[in-house]
Amino acid sequence: MKHFFNRRESIVTEALDGLLRTSASGDLVRLDGYPAIKVVLRADWDKTRVAVISGGGAGHEPSHAGFVGKGMLTAAVSGDIFASPSVEAVLAAIRAATGPAGCLLVVKNYTGDRLNFGLAAEKARIEGFAVEMAIVGDDIALPDIAQPRGVAGTLFVHKISGHLSEAGKDLGTVTAAARAAARDIISLGLSLSSCSIPGQEHEERLGENDGELGLGIHGEPGIERITLRSADALVALMTERLAPKLDEARDHVLLINNLGAVPPLEMALIAKAVMASPLAGMVKFTVGPAALMTALNMNGFSLSLMPLDREREAALLAPASPHAWPPARTVQPVQIVPMPKVPAAAAVRASHNVAAERLITAVCKRLISLETELNRLDAKTGDGDTGSTVTVGARAVMDGLAALPLADTTKSLAGIGDILGTAMGGSSGVLLSIFFTAAAQASSLGATLPKALLAGLDRMTFYGGARAGDRTMIDALEPALKALDNGGIGQAASAARKGAAATATMRKAKAGRSAYLGDQLEGIADPGAFAVAEVFAAMAELLATA
Repeated sequence: MKHFFNRRESIVTEALDGLLRTSASGDLVRLDGYPAIKVVLRADWDKTRVAVISGGGAGHEPSHAGFVGKGMLTAAVSGDIFASPSVEAVLAAIRAATGPAGCLLVVKNYTGDRLNFGLAAEKARIEGFAVEMAIVGDDIALPDIAQPRGVAGTLFVHKISGHLSEAGKDLGTVTAAARAAARDIISLGLSLSSCSIPGQEHEERLGENDGELGLGIHGEPGIERITLRSADALVALMTERLAPKLDEARDHVLLINNLGAVPPLEMALIAKAVMASPLAGMVKFTVGPAALMTALNMNGFSLSLMPLDREREAALLAPASPHAWPPARTVQPVQIVPMPKVPAAAAVRASHNVAAERLITAVCKRLISLETELNRLDAKTGDGDTGSTVTVGARAVMDGLAALPLADTTKSLAGIGDILGTAMGGSSGVLLSIFFTAAAQASSLGATLPKALLAGLDRMTFYGGARAGDRTMIDALEPALKALDNGGIGQAASAARKGAAATATMRKAKAGRSAYLGDQLEGIADPGAFAVAEVFAAMAELLATA
């Protein structure tokens, strides 16, 4: 699997520097111990308050450095990817951030983190610092394990302890609240892929139709291999495991965490599925969906829940400066407003005009007869369906001919635009609908038919973006309409034929699907321009015999 990095040895320090350079207004700084000591801390920290320090291996971004700031962490200590920071790094963070009020270490329940943060705490106490620790083990995937893993629910502890610290609470109060929250939080993850580490060879352990329930945030396997199924079914499976551990009588906050590679579209769909599950009745606030504690590029998500009380609600709703923290939101039903009423259209009655009917019929029959030829031309430069698309539109116009107000030019133009916009697929149908609709508007303001059609061309080129010389139908339509305005149908047909022929000398298209083909088009006429030339030829032939 491919990654963006320079050297594996420097990926973490370079990433942290990227965060610091883009975190805005200099709120964050780092200690000068790179690369061994990787500590990010608040630049504005007041040491008369309790410092809240957390950290762990890199690869979980935006955790942990992304949550350093007012209302959350005072400092974050990073190790290498999926590796606990060293004792000296943790101790350096304690020394840098801790004053007389002491500090709380928020630690995820992994052996390396417990040992390294624990030894650093003991050394700091010898130096005279008041240090306490809250260990988070919120993962319920392994029900029989004595020391459950700490995963995304750790962020609730960051927010609660950071809020209380900001409010000036003492170390005992902050620690008690953090430990109580850590005991109450439950989390469960699910993924459709393992993660890959930059600079290491990756072998995907999951098959195309496999997923894992209860996997960890360091790529470790899940407790259960599952078959791929719908998002609703996957969320239902997670709900079955989570719901029995919740108190139905209490409100909860739900954190919906992206483990790294789930697109925002799918995360929103997952959020909808969760809020339609039995969990929804117990959820008062949500955080996310967002990438908060990731596992590099793992294609999965996790759900974390914590029961609420007044103190926890206040902490969750309090503002926090870290940009990576999305505010907790009250769960709301989907608000639906009525569709705006469509203005009542004036009744359009069919009317007859023999000349107009004969002209439209001749044009439609000519286009239908060209289906195979137009498809053949398009197959050389596009997807080979121009003739079929044009034929559908022509047949629709013929089928609707009896209902058109042919005695009224303006309404006839509008009617043809409506038919083409509804029946004719692809961009051609929309462009021609714009052409006739705009022409109808100009006609309603008194423009002659040639002038109205030129107005339609103007709108079509504005919205479509093509111009003469771009190798599209415009190359035939524009000169034909200008000739029609200045002369007659004969001149228009000649100009259209000349414009269509010119497209065969153009090596490259600048608009339309064939623009993607490069310099491969010389000798091939544009099918749209060819069709336009045939339309004017059909009209000229009919009028010449009238």
